[in-house]
Amino acid sequence: MASVMEDPTLERHFKGHKDAVTCADFNPNRKQMATGSVDKTLMIWNLAPKARTFRFVGHKDGITGVQFSPFGDLVATSSKDRTVRLWTPYIKGESTEFKAHTAAVRSVSFSRDGLQLVTASDDKSVKVWSVHRQRFIYSLNRHTNWVRCARFSPDGHLIASCGDDRSVRLWDTSTKHCINCFTDYGGSATFVDFNPSGTCIASSGADNTLKIWDLRTNKLIQHYQVHSAGINCFSFHPSNNYLLSGSSDSTVKILDLLEGRLIYTLHGHKGSVLTAAFSRAGDLFVSGGADSQVLMWRTNFDTRVYQDVLHRHSQRSTPDPPPHLADIHPRTPHLHRPQPSAIEISPMVADIQSVDPQVIELGQAIYSSTRLNTQRHVSPAQAAAGRHSNGVHARQVASSSPNSPSEDSSDSESSSAAGRQSGA
Repeated sequence: MASVMEDPTLERHFKGHKDAVTCADFNPNRKQMATGSVDKTLMIWNLAPKARTFRFVGHKDGITGVQFSPFGDLVATSSKDRTVRLWTPYIKGESTEFKAHTAAVRSVSFSRDGLQLVTASDDKSVKVWSVHRQRFIYSLNRHTNWVRCARFSPDGHLIASCGDDRSVRLWDTSTKHCINCFTDYGGSATFVDFNPSGTCIASSGADNTLKIWDLRTNKLIQHYQVHSAGINCFSFHPSNNYLLSGSSDSTVKILDLLEGRLIYTLHGHKGSVLTAAFSRAGDLFVSGGADSQVLMWRTNFDTRVYQDVLHRHSQRSTPDPPPHLADIHPRTPHLHRPQPSAIEISPMVADIQSVDPQVIELGQAIYSSTRLNTQRHVSPAQAAAGRHSNGVHARQVASSSPNSPSEDSSDSESSSAAGRQSGA
């Protein structure tokens, strides 16, 4: 486990996308990472040394969002082509297409139990989908402009969404009603998410700000303005104690939420940082941007510091409640700006000795399609026949010290079959 006294370090530099990298996520199994791009492709990077990488083709326009399912057997993507796809992240590359939005889909996210998806779109709606039934369930329609992002709360009872109408909305999933609306933004609200404990939501804006709201009091408890350009994305560390943000100012920044201050500024991208995300364990994070680069960093912090705080509280005769975001002092939502104590890290990305992996390009293989008005189902056998007639096959487009293809293929195919069975 990383020491809390070390700085974050750039561990790997992935090359493969041909245009801006817009989204990224780690597989909960800690063996894969997924990225989506304006180049219309989904890349599945196997994190083991010299392992093969998969490039999935199927979307007809740029990919805007990506997320692994909680069990890691599926990957969801959203796209400007108005569709959402579910993929099996293995060599067969099968996908299921969901259609109901009438404009570009900007984000996609699984519920904690993996049974539902929530999407946000330029058609001003938030939609919820059933993963197993492979169909659209209901819409949330109070936004008055493009919706940029939507996320489930950890318990699945709430959905948070934000958009170009400069608002952040909170929805009750049981009543389908909007129960709160935060509008204190000077520009578009670009990203929103719940903290891991579900007690707060954070939202970022094109006005360079990042705000954290306590859902129990509906009050703004933290307000950061540490970037010099709009914030495109952020990610909570699993401990609740840190937040990672990516901005059009070309930097990634790490905030200490307990102390309420900026602690790291990371350089490495040549252009806007469009995505940044922690791994589920919090030991790694990834950033991607307009320069087509994917950078994977190793963190210098983990949950041990937080556990030490909890341990000290448990030894008191009258222990206080566990610390959380609402206990930050001062409680007034004062503005946090960069401080001289923040550390700047500027790695020489061009000199990172990351061996380019062997890339396997996989063609479109859709075995079912869900539409708004009509539903068309294609059996796996029909899909296989279609792939044969269309000549779709796995094609090697780059290589560097590959593993034995026969071993990788057999392992991947068995994993794919297991993934499809568990996701059925």
